[in-house]
Amino acid sequence: MTTIAFTVLAVSPAAQGTAARALTAGEQRSLAQRPAVEAAEVLYAATPALPGYAGITLTDTAVNLWWKGAAPHAATAAVQQATRHAPVHIRPAAHSEAELDDATTRLRTWLGQRGESTAVIKSTGDGSGLVVSTDLATTRTSSAEVSDIAGVPVSVRYEEQLVPVSRQDDSPPWSGGARTWNQTASTLCTSGFGVRNAAGRQFVLTAEHCGQIGHRIADGRGEFIGNTSHGHDDHDIGLVPASQVRDRMYVGGRDSNTTEHVVGWGHVFVGQHLCQSGVTSAEQTGGPVCDLKVLFFWQDREDLVEVEQQQGQPGARGGDSGGSVYSRVSGGVHANGTVTRAAGPRMAFQDFATAARDFGVDIP
Repeated sequence: MTTIAFTVLAVSPAAQGTAARALTAGEQRSLAQRPAVEAAEVLYAATPALPGYAGITLTDTAVNLWWKGAAPHAATAAVQQATRHAPVHIRPAAHSEAELDDATTRLRTWLGQRGESTAVIKSTGDGSGLVVSTDLATTRTSSAEVSDIAGVPVSVRYEEQLVPVSRQDDSPPWSGGARTWNQTASTLCTSGFGVRNAAGRQFVLTAEHCGQIGHRIADGRGEFIGNTSHGHDDHDIGLVPASQVRDRMYVGGRDSNTTEHVVGWGHVFVGQHLCQSGVTSAEQTGGPVCDLKVLFFWQDREDLVEVEQQQGQPGARGGDSGGSVYSRVSGGVHANGTVTRAAGPRMAFQDFATAARDFGVDIP
């Protein structure tokens, strides 16, 4: 299957100020959705392991909990707790998450045998079925054929495939949303978030394709940050050891010193509104890219989350790779992931929950 080479770039401000700024309309929408996100977090902590669970999706003001069959008492008890934050509706699902996982395994094997292993299998989060995203020029796949193989409804989408995307002069303690320079590979990216592991070691979290293990990583002006020490190639996340990091991220334009307090991290849900603060986009727009609505969870080994910019603007640009994906909360932002791929208004990122699971890291 044809893929497009992704240019890796990134940028960051010259100082580490904390200047106040007005929220963008997209950030305001993200903040307004916060009660629904908090309700979804309650459900996510209690329901995914239960038989019949199919998924959680958000509207701007409420949560849908999708279930195949009758929801057990543990699920209804979680709903009662979650409704303290926002309305929750239990919706009937055609298939459980476990059934869709099995269908994905069958479908992936079949696609690989046909030489279409680069096709992406996605879940819509509501248990209705699966989506296969494939290149129009190379596909030999029909919806009816793949549905028969998978044993669940499958929609085939012929669309441009997402490809990897990769501010100027940050300094210790290192922040998220800043330019990073891979001096080994001569590529530029964006830092995601400052993180800390259980042993107290500090790192910059970014995309793995921005620096493989051993690569020398500096800021946009060449000041040394560290040599990449940890990487997960499938998940496209990596850690760069740093002398000191902080719980802030850049959100302004090319030379802005405006940062936001990263007060923690959160899971992501279909229907959630997010923003991303990659360097190149900040250079071109003067601030973060917002109104990124979560559409799909990728069911393949990359395990990415796919969003789409709701006004049709680019979801991410070359050089945004590794950059901060976040949502607004009271008092700052939540870390939600790091930028990986983009195509037009669509963008895919790795969620922070996966980084926490892979590397045992948290916001400092």
